[in-house]
Amino acid sequence: MRSERASLPTPTSTKSFWHSEPNEFLIGHRTTEELSAEADVVIVGSGITGTSAARYLAEDQRADGKSIVILEAREACWGATGRNGGHCQPLLFDRSSDVAEFELKNVAAVRSYIQKNDVPCEWRDVTGCRSFWTDGAMQEAEKEIEHLRSIAPEIARHVTIIKDKEDLKKHRVAHDCIGATLSEGAASLWPYKLVAFTLKKLVEDGRINLQTKTPVTEITSSDGKHILHTPRGTITSKTVILATNGYTSALLPSFADLIVPCRGEMSALLPPRGSTILPDSHGMVAALDQPANNDDYLIQRPFAGVPNPRGHLMFGGGRGAGKGGSIGISDDTVIDEGSAAYLRAALLKVLELDGEIEGLKELEAAAQWTGIMGYSRDNHPWVGKVPEKDGMWLCGGYTGHGMPNGTLCGKAVVDMVLGEYEGKELDAVQTRMVEKGDIPKSYVLTKERVKRARKMMTVQQQDEQGVHMNGVV
Repeated sequence: MRSERASLPTPTSTKSFWHSEPNEFLIGHRTTEELSAEADVVIVGSGITGTSAARYLAEDQRADGKSIVILEAREACWGATGRNGGHCQPLLFDRSSDVAEFELKNVAAVRSYIQKNDVPCEWRDVTGCRSFWTDGAMQEAEKEIEHLRSIAPEIARHVTIIKDKEDLKKHRVAHDCIGATLSEGAASLWPYKLVAFTLKKLVEDGRINLQTKTPVTEITSSDGKHILHTPRGTITSKTVILATNGYTSALLPSFADLIVPCRGEMSALLPPRGSTILPDSHGMVAALDQPANNDDYLIQRPFAGVPNPRGHLMFGGGRGAGKGGSIGISDDTVIDEGSAAYLRAALLKVLELDGEIEGLKELEAAAQWTGIMGYSRDNHPWVGKVPEKDGMWLCGGYTGHGMPNGTLCGKAVVDMVLGEYEGKELDAVQTRMVEKGDIPKSYVLTKERVKRARKMMTVQQQDEQGVHMNGVV
């Protein structure tokens, strides 16, 4: 089955709530009026991954004196990171224990940067409450947690199972839920504000050249260099890092079947009058007859101490209620009314919201929008050098789970690039990184992994047959 390439990011998009307080310094920002003819490193994409890669390059002495250019098709952080659910929640029992450990480290790294730099991005440490609404979904979770306890008890201690109705009530989960898991180490935040802060600092410190509204339309190669074509001219570099996630195949056609775009629906809902803040972030599995292989997800904004403190319920998902399709779609100009209607109504049924809820059928949406995720064929991000394309690197394919991965994946790809700069063999660099826990082995991009992935069902087939592909953004 041939997969269609993703389109380039559309010039306009649905209006994300996260962009309601834009960083004025970054709007329309171009560090230099003209596009540089060449650079040592070009990063395509300015979300959490591209920005993290730029930051780790700028902080590493091995990259001293090297010019770094970030190209962004739209405004800075206007793709998935600026449109996601605001979760930074590690999934501790869905994948292997080394992945869980890596995601915990990733959340800690994000927390550390925010605290060190006092970034105003509404970071809140929370417990991740994941509720299960069918016996089958609950049993699968219990089986995975039991396995985790046997192989990695130090990670499993972060997870608790609750089924008692009084315990569920304490976490504001509706009484007809089968059960839930509580995971430590989760957080919620305003993702755009974190990335915008980081980009602005890098530009002001003279470490990067950021060029917004400069879509890369094609990449060609000649004499060991890559030529990135844009409507403003070309820029040439020996080293290119694609941080393009769901849009990757627009520039890298060979990955059309390995990283597939998927449109997701998000909303910012006004809580009932007189309600209080939820203590946890939430994921809902198989709620309200939704397929068990794509979760709904929720965080809540503060009621005080921040601009516009209205306690917005930032709720996403509802893919099973969608009418316009999702897999293979890279157009975020459209709101799916089926999914949007589901999101407005669902929280009144799956949570014990307090305040004035009498007679309330749905919550008022302050904003509704869509964003494009990148679903990986083997359910793991792709981090490393693109086969047969020396000097071209890829970091993406998070399957809707980028915030607990993108920061340290960005660092990992930088460590691979700089290791090669030092003359080290890439295989040796990657092996050492895996041994140190700097990247899970399952994330490393190799020719062998590409071959293995292509023997699996396609992303479309997995979605249709209910194979678990996490959509917790």
